[in-house]
Amino acid sequence: MAFTLPELGYAYDALEPHIDARTMEIHHGKHHQGYTNNLNNAIAGTDLEGTSIENILANLDMNNGAVRNNGGGFFNHSLFWSVMNPEGKGELSGELKNAIEAEFGTVDAFKDTFSKAAATQFGSGWAWLCVHKGGNVSVCSTPNQDNPLMAGVSCNGTPILGLDVWEHAYYLNYQNRRPDYINAFFNVINWNEVAKRYAENK
Repeated sequence: MAFTLPELGYAYDALEPHIDARTMEIHHGKHHQGYTNNLNNAIAGTDLEGTSIENILANLDMNNGAVRNNGGGFFNHSLFWSVMNPEGKGELSGELKNAIEAEFGTVDAFKDTFSKAAATQFGSGWAWLCVHKGGNVSVCSTPNQDNPLMAGVSCNGTPILGLDVWEHAYYLNYQNRRPDYINAFFNVINWNEVAKRYAENK
């Protein structure tokens, strides 16, 4: 069965003023749709057809650029939409907060580490909060559409929070001010969803 573009679960303008409606419309409806279509084309007629995106990425031939780029783009954006919601829904608490404080000392220190990973990723890429077996967490970044599920990527673990720092994610509203976009992201994180992913993968 072919992959399909996931629905957002909220309106394109629901994340304003932090992420503008026009960016969301283009990002979801054009960019993510493109990754979805290209992934389906890349796996059509192969052994990968009909398997989960997580299985595809975990067993990926990193030299297969079409599946690497479009499979990563499909998974990364699907995660990205799910870990955001309109402002005011969900707070960082419970086991996830405890794990973050155990690793980084404070929530503010985690935010600083995550923000630095996002800000210093050269060119296009992603910043991640990952969970490892046993429950500890880490922050890292990857270039392009790579992610921690891929073997051979310097970043590992299961991603439970991801921030897209490709220019198409923020340029209409923030131009070259990537740090402002990163700061805005913390206002729209769906911590309930991140906590759910933490519990399922620790």
